[in-house]
Amino acid sequence: MTILFTLHELGKVEQGKVGEVLYLERSTVSRNIKLLEKQNLVLRTTDYRPEVELTPEGMDLVNEIIPEWEKAMDVLVGNLEDEGVASLKKLENKMI
Repeated sequence: MTILFTLHELGKVEQGKVGEVLYLERSTVSRNIKLLEKQNLVLRTTDYRPEVELTPEGMDLVNEIIPEWEKAMDVLVGNLEDEGVASLKKLENKMI
């Protein structure tokens, strides 16, 4: 899901950029892009540094999933309450 969401935000981009944005290793990105390609959700060029983008089917899927994802995140944040959200933000800041 994160690769699909990332491509939704970035548009057509070098495959390596996806790994940079998501902090994933090259092999992980490549393997997952290949799987998404087989499902006709992503297009990848055959360049030395391939570019990837969502197919129309991939875009439709992401647009369908986003509202459900946002609902799930609202429930999660609601369950965490202010103290839990503050703890997550503190942890996130330590990772940066």
